Amino acid sequence: MKKLLLTAIVAVFGLFFASAQEVANGGQTSKGKWLIEANTGFGGGGGLYGHSANTGFGLTSIDGETIWSIGAEGGYFVMDDLAIKAGIGYTDFDGDSSFSYKLGAKYYVSSMIPVQIDLTGASIDGTTEDPLWLGLQGGYAIFLGQNVSVEPGIRYNVSLNEDFTDEGIFEFRVGFALHF
Repeated sequence: MKKLLLTAIVAVFGLFFASAQEVANGGQTSKGKWLIEANTGFGGGGGLYGHSANTGFGLTSIDGETIWSIGAEGGYFVMDDLAIKAGIGYTDFDGDSSFSYKLGAKYYVSSMIPVQIDLTGASIDGTTEDPLWLGLQGGYAIFLGQNVSVEPGIRYNVSLNEDFTDEGIFEFRVGFALHF
């Protein structure tokens, strides 16, 4: 009888733990949920001709020139693990400025490995050509509860406007997301 009772307790505890894991790992990326995120980017060069189409947070100071940016992205899960996203941002290049936009899709493989593809562009004061990038991003989502995740990852931006620049840009990113 003790073995049967112990087996039942272990089974119930196991089912409870598995259910909690499912909610923690998959519930945030279910169809009908919303996503709001802010990213930081490291790398990618600086200055006006670095990755100047930015929808994240950044601060760089090189040789007395300060570059800062602020932005956010939002998305809606159209199906489990697949969100359609849009973002906006503002960057100041020591007096010159740009407004950025981003449109794309983010898919969570196994509800915890985010892979994203997007189109990012900007309108920059004082230039005749504006940048346009195809972004490819991947990482890992660490869920800190029902509504928050931290998503470190890597990103590569391929220039689609050779008149602006023909160089690709590689970045390491840390994203912070709210899921509701």
